[in-house]
Amino acid sequence: MHIGDLIYQLFAFIILLSIPALIIVLVIVLKGRQSRMDRLEQKIDLLLSQKEEK
Repeated sequence: MHIGDLIYQLFAFIILLSIPALIIVLVIVLKGRQSRMDRLEQKIDLLLSQKEEK
């Protein structure tokens, strides 16, 4: 086997493994962003309700 074939197979293997890893990371980031937005919305609602009570 030539060194070029070995390098090509190595890169192909890395790309093959990186696609699912990128999808998993994307899902985790988007989930974290959504939960952060939910917490922010709760805080804003609390502040608005406190302001209306005064």
